[in-house]
Amino acid sequence: MNRLKRLTAILTQLQSKNIITAQSIADRFEISLRTVYRDIRALEESGVPISSEAGIGYKLVEGYRLPPLMFTKEEALSFLVAEKIYEKITEKGMNNDFQSGMIKIKAVLRHAEKSTLEELSHQIEVMQNLDFNQIENKGKGLQEILNSLVKKCVLNIDYISFEKEEKSTREIEPIGIYYAFDKWYLIAWCRLRKAYRTFRVDRIQKISSKEETFPDRHPSLKAYLAKIQKQESLIKVVILIPKNIIKYLQGQKFNYGFVMQKEIGENVEMTFMTVALENILRWLIIFADQFTVVEPPEFKIMIGDLLREMMKKQLPNH
Repeated sequence: MNRLKRLTAILTQLQSKNIITAQSIADRFEISLRTVYRDIRALEESGVPISSEAGIGYKLVEGYRLPPLMFTKEEALSFLVAEKIYEKITEKGMNNDFQSGMIKIKAVLRHAEKSTLEELSHQIEVMQNLDFNQIENKGKGLQEILNSLVKKCVLNIDYISFEKEEKSTREIEPIGIYYAFDKWYLIAWCRLRKAYRTFRVDRIQKISSKEETFPDRHPSLKAYLAKIQKQESLIKVVILIPKNIIKYLQGQKFNYGFVMQKEIGENVEMTFMTVALENILRWLIIFADQFTVVEPPEFKIMIGDLLREMMKKQLPNH
């Protein structure tokens, strides 16, 4: 960030709070305290009335107000992502308040930004299962993807596949992103495979936009997801597990199709949706003495068969 943009951002930050410390400014912009002091002095010399309290911080003189500020395109896109997430994690009343605030924010956007948000809203989905304890750094590269969705420009990515851990370079035409099971996913037409592919955003090692654009020939994200969900026959798994054991499942549950959980007495009922019982079986087997299978019945049989096979391998030959 160049100095002019930083000075403007500091001025906006000063207006957002009654008082702000030099250290908080330094932390936000990753600059030294000496640079903060120089920036504050530059703002004062330009006529901004800033007062300071020794050992406390800086504040704008009462009554001073900035004219209405315009949001950047990147800021506007971040509001859209936040809106999609917020509507999934709050009660209806709180979400209504948030929506009211978003309307006021959108009201001050320029026409171009408003059009961008309206179009992009249909290309972003947040499904269930947000785990904010694990969300950090898993959305790296989202801004580049959002820009590509807006401009319809081709992306170059270096991607590491999940199954074989193979690295490949792809040219892709994005159609949308969605968040589910603790991860961001990108749906795009892959020119290498000549087919639609789903890419886990945290597995994209490098990403850059090309000047080349692509025509509007792809299905909407909603239509594509509906088609995929119809094609994949998901199996519902419900287990009952003691509350004191839940903590051992929290770190990995989203990798196995976790949907929801609810307390029932001293236990917690956990629901998963999976494409293969074998996947979740291998993970849960280490807790076999702790949980009870509610459904499906065949899952109980699979657990019994696996435990018997394990015992055979461990018992000495006669």
